[in-house]
Amino acid sequence: MTMIKKRFISIKNQITQLEKTCERSSNSVQLLAVSKTWPSAVLRELAMEGQQCFGENYLQEALTKIDDLADLNLEWHFIGPIQSNKTKDIAQHFDWVQTIDRLKIAQRLSKQRPSNLADLNVCIQVNIDNELSKSGVPVSDLKPLAEKINEIERLTLRGLMIIPAKQDEVEQQSATFEKAYQLFDQLTALYPTVDTLSMGMTHDMASAIAQGSTLVRIGTALFGQRSTPTSSGQVNLSRY
Repeated sequence: MTMIKKRFISIKNQITQLEKTCERSSNSVQLLAVSKTWPSAVLRELAMEGQQCFGENYLQEALTKIDDLADLNLEWHFIGPIQSNKTKDIAQHFDWVQTIDRLKIAQRLSKQRPSNLADLNVCIQVNIDNELSKSGVPVSDLKPLAEKINEIERLTLRGLMIIPAKQDEVEQQSATFEKAYQLFDQLTALYPTVDTLSMGMTHDMASAIAQGSTLVRIGTALFGQRSTPTSSGQVNLSRY
């Protein structure tokens, strides 16, 4: 058994057990494999084990993988910051965008979505802890932005995505995730298409599922620890 297969089975089993422990419905939590920096061959190996949904942060890298793996009919989620000059390629090649935080970006994605493709599924990224270094709309701006996005053609509003401040204490993690779930619950009451709460990564998956996450974004636990050089030459270890 390969290491990828072992890790995949382990994560799937953990999710299943957490669903039971938290009295969640079976298969109520989706696994998104965060595959940034990993080559197409590694993704293909994981797809052969049954993983269909992949999340990418870097557009040019993702486009290469999408082309390399076109025969597998995978589901691609864009989960990185979005610049205006990137929206055309994102609109043309992805199934989901989880990082909408400006109306302008949503409008560009709508206009550039090819007519032969299904509507683009989108989540609004919320800056749940008001961190200056993080993208996302403030909590106070969520409902006004959701109302506008819901009216835009070629987009389907599916829910929220959060990247909380790093917390090692379960109580602190849970408090943030509970706050996010309350926002999600409010949106589900307003928009019937909203069904996705994207929260939880390798280090806080259990707390996220306990507080209502429907999609966890897992990288390190699936692929192993990745390291990427920064512009200063230092090594940045991914949190996913």
